[in-house]
Amino acid sequence: MAVPASAQECANHLLSRLPEQEYQALKPHLTWVPTPLRMVLFERDKKIEYVYFPLSGAHSVLSIMEGGAMVEVGNFGNEGFSTVEILTGSELAIETTICQIPGESLRMDAAKFREILNGENELRRLVYRYLQAYLAQVSQSVACNRLHSTEERFARWILMSHDRAPGDEFQLTQEFLADMLGVHRPSVSLVARTFQRAGLLKYNRGVVTILDRAGIEEACCECYGVVRKQFERTIGKSVS
Repeated sequence: MAVPASAQECANHLLSRLPEQEYQALKPHLTWVPTPLRMVLFERDKKIEYVYFPLSGAHSVLSIMEGGAMVEVGNFGNEGFSTVEILTGSELAIETTICQIPGESLRMDAAKFREILNGENELRRLVYRYLQAYLAQVSQSVACNRLHSTEERFARWILMSHDRAPGDEFQLTQEFLADMLGVHRPSVSLVARTFQRAGLLKYNRGVVTILDRAGIEEACCECYGVVRKQFERTIGKSVS
């Protein structure tokens, strides 16, 4: 696969909003790469070698404890880019990031990315606007994980995954979802069965099929809508 020929053809929301001249100047520094399921993009405290601009798929930012327990603290897809901490000047990843829904990305050398952002350009403006929306997402997730039920958080996570999936079907094991929500697998199994009986989705052999998107939105807490509006205001993209 090749790097999209123009900004208009690019599926990454940030890159698609660049002036064509700026995109063409950036294009030689972009490489198309596949992002298979569970690919590790970054590891905590390891050097940030590349910046990823997803074209499809979704990636989870995970906080991993010493005992191996983990919970998702952020996620991103084609609305943004990876490792927002690079905007603070950090050369090391704060958390581990893995691919949760397989897809494709455009990859850029991290040193080149920093060099480009030293100038006054549209990419710089866009990535800092995205940083604002991403921080709002992380902040809302903290409140959501503390105050809302497993059912509500399950619905929110399914909606976020659906937003970034190419259709109504995507891969998602119960073990992985339990890690993302910070709960035990039996809790996920119980909620998944409840949603299936209600006709909201089908969950079989690690594959989720969305049947009633509106119904899942009704089952979700307000956090999905709050973050969605923040992204719309900040970067003009509907995502949570």
